[in-house]
Amino acid sequence: MMSHPVAVPGAAEQFEERAARLFSQQQETVWRRVDRLSAWLLAGQWLVAIAIAAFLSPYCWQGKKLEAYLHLEAAVFLGGVLSAFPIAWVWLRPGAALTRHGVAISQLLWSALLIHLTGGRIETHFHIFGSLAFLALYRDWPVLLTATGVVVADHSLRGMLWPQSIYGTASPEGWRLLEHLFWVGAIDMVLILSCRGSVREMRQMAERRAGAELASEREQEKARELDKALTELRDTHEHLIRVEKLAAVGQLAAGVGHELRNPLAAVRNAHAYLAKRLARPEGVAGDARVPQFMELMDRELNTCARIISDLLDFARERPLSLQPCPLRPLVDEAIDVVPAREGVHVLNRVPEELPVPMLDREQFRQVLINLVQNAVEAIPAERGGEVVVRAEGGGSEPLRVRVVDDGGGIPPELMPRIFEPLFTTKKAGTGLGLSIVATRVQRHGGTLQVTSEPGCGSEFIIQLPPAVARAA
Repeated sequence: MMSHPVAVPGAAEQFEERAARLFSQQQETVWRRVDRLSAWLLAGQWLVAIAIAAFLSPYCWQGKKLEAYLHLEAAVFLGGVLSAFPIAWVWLRPGAALTRHGVAISQLLWSALLIHLTGGRIETHFHIFGSLAFLALYRDWPVLLTATGVVVADHSLRGMLWPQSIYGTASPEGWRLLEHLFWVGAIDMVLILSCRGSVREMRQMAERRAGAELASEREQEKARELDKALTELRDTHEHLIRVEKLAAVGQLAAGVGHELRNPLAAVRNAHAYLAKRLARPEGVAGDARVPQFMELMDRELNTCARIISDLLDFARERPLSLQPCPLRPLVDEAIDVVPAREGVHVLNRVPEELPVPMLDREQFRQVLINLVQNAVEAIPAERGGEVVVRAEGGGSEPLRVRVVDDGGGIPPELMPRIFEPLFTTKKAGTGLGLSIVATRVQRHGGTLQVTSEPGCGSEFIIQLPPAVARAA
């Protein structure tokens, strides 16, 4: 018997029940299959018996004149009865114990009939051994005992009443019966041992299958529980992100109020001055301060628009719209949007032959704009510098986009906080730029890393997976 571990309460009972059910199903399948084979065998034997009775029986009974039609009648009618009843059982009750034992009785009676039709020839006696071997396919050794009982009864009765029909002679030796029964018993022993071994193997197979099925079900249950836990964790994570974002938006509201107050106050003062000048008869003609105030209003209104834009970009999550997007032209567009600064050169080193990735064009364009603008602003005002955008990989490999500057670098103590919402070291800024960049890169399935050395510059590295790095 196969050993099995008891992992949970009731596992042993569940295992035994599953193994017993599988063993029973396998036995039922074997019995039904052999039943069908036996039906074909019985029908075929009937046709063979009719042919033997018609063509061979008159020559097998040497020294004894019997009319051919008597053998033919026995083959047709007696053979028909021997085949009809077990075939009917197979049809009506396949797999039943009664059917198996009925087939065994009929099959060994067929051996007796064929021995009779051939005049007791010794060659025909081998049909008994073939019948026993066929019945062993049931893997049910009591069926062999039923068949052996038929053989013993047939040899005993016919040996006394009509020995010529079984031994081919009217005066057989006394030991002939014992010899035949000895060989039948020897074959039975071998076949019974074979049946018991086959049943033992079937039971072991059922136990192995039961163990495998229970293990598979437990693994599937664990997988379902893990999926459920992951779903709950993802939902919780998304909820925490929303809560964190709402908290950040709440903090931002106060910061935005402060940030917007100063530019709006400047715009209000400029507007008041211009309104007074316009109310005078001479108007604004010749007043040198009017262009200054107009420029101030334009600059401060742009600042207000940028603050509001950053707030909206951080608060909303527009679904991605991925499409093939050549990277080099997109970098050119981002560089064109960033305000130029004297002494600072922005270079596009993205290869022309780079594989076309799948991107949300507008969102990734904003990512590049923010990174390039931050890189330009990181270069100290008292000197010039260089910002370079590079890219490599793509296709079946991850795509890496690098934005490198030779500015002042990022102090080590500030590195862990640069992607936090509302954190900024700039005098004018909301602290949302890099947070928005990191979020959009993550939504593309990528990662954003930064390396920096104070006084030597910084390098921001975007890495996108192969699924995004190639166009469909």
